[in-house]
Amino acid sequence: MNPGDRVRVDRADQTYEGVLLPSSTAENLVVKLESGYNVGIDREAAAVEVVESDVYAVEDAQDTGGESEVEFDENLPTISLISTGGTIASTVDYRTGAVTAQFDAEDVLRAVPDLAGRANYRGRVVANILSENMTPEVWQDLADAVREEIEAGADGVVVMHGTDTMQFTASALAFMLDTPVPIVFTGSQRSADRPSSDNVMNAVCAVEAAKADCAEVLVCMHAGESDDVCALHRGTRVRKNHTSRRDAFETVGSEPLGNVDYEREEVTFRRDHVERGEQDLDLAPDLETDVELVKFTPGTSPAMLEAAAEDAEGVVIEGTGLGHVNTDWIESIDALTDAGTAVVMTSQCLDGRVCDRVYDTGRDLLDAGVVEGEDMLPGTAKVKLMWALANTEAVADAMQEPLAGEITDRSVPWT
Repeated sequence: MNPGDRVRVDRADQTYEGVLLPSSTAENLVVKLESGYNVGIDREAAAVEVVESDVYAVEDAQDTGGESEVEFDENLPTISLISTGGTIASTVDYRTGAVTAQFDAEDVLRAVPDLAGRANYRGRVVANILSENMTPEVWQDLADAVREEIEAGADGVVVMHGTDTMQFTASALAFMLDTPVPIVFTGSQRSADRPSSDNVMNAVCAVEAAKADCAEVLVCMHAGESDDVCALHRGTRVRKNHTSRRDAFETVGSEPLGNVDYEREEVTFRRDHVERGEQDLDLAPDLETDVELVKFTPGTSPAMLEAAAEDAEGVVIEGTGLGHVNTDWIESIDALTDAGTAVVMTSQCLDGRVCDRVYDTGRDLLDAGVVEGEDMLPGTAKVKLMWALANTEAVADAMQEPLAGEITDRSVPWT
């Protein structure tokens, strides 16, 4: 039997029928089922029957020739593809059935042929990790790599990133970098072997956004469940609001900054933004990593805050409503600020602005030295505080000043 044959595989009490695919190991069979999903099967434990030979022409997955060759066209812009790992740059390990990050940037070009002819591409790998393993140190490596790519002449940068922590990394780069070109994060909720994968459309739309005129840090993901439009979210205002939907990402407090029409290949923006070439390239990569994010819920002891904040240079609290905690916390907060720890209050509500001047608890928090986080998302506030502590002298002032679109002018209903 050869890749491309239709086979019937019996294993234990189950029968699988589909097209035999190349396998990364001699010990496993890989079969693409009629549903479009792939299944990995232990060869020794299975009985295989070839139902029909040469149903499909399947290229050997190992026969890639080493490097992909991408022709240079002087009439096209140059887009740098930077891989950090994640589902968009992942495949399936058929020994375990788990999705693993193992593709580099050149593999992305092979996996998404639709990228051809849209730009000249340069690729580099900064990390090869799943996004739950992302760290501030990798943010710094990534920011430095982006700076180098722009200095080398890239007209735009696309960062391939896992979706679970993409909003944190996008925020970090938004604070660390002043950029004259677009920096577009994209990912995939569903791996390429699944029939409902969103990797192709997200990658194509991200490249189109990287060729456009918005020189900000953006997140490009599906705008809806259909394969028609990708939304462009400002990196400091976006949040992953669903575990698995393809349109999991949303701009909090407003509509997305822009859209990419997949079929028409049109990029449009609905609000003011930094234009291409408007600002000079600059990098401020320093971060204070001893910053914690603490969520208050009813019944939570102030001892948890004290333990989390021990030796911390900064703390972001995710409070209730307008930015409140139990009054039992105020004494601990006062002690933290007296010791020089920056304490920033945000809200666990999905929308709206912190205002600690309305109720007694809020005024007591202000007296204790809490800095109001305006309408920043808690995760964004943590990243910003890490950056502000390392790069500014007046941290409280910096936290209340919009630096990268993380704070809106005012909070108004938009739906």
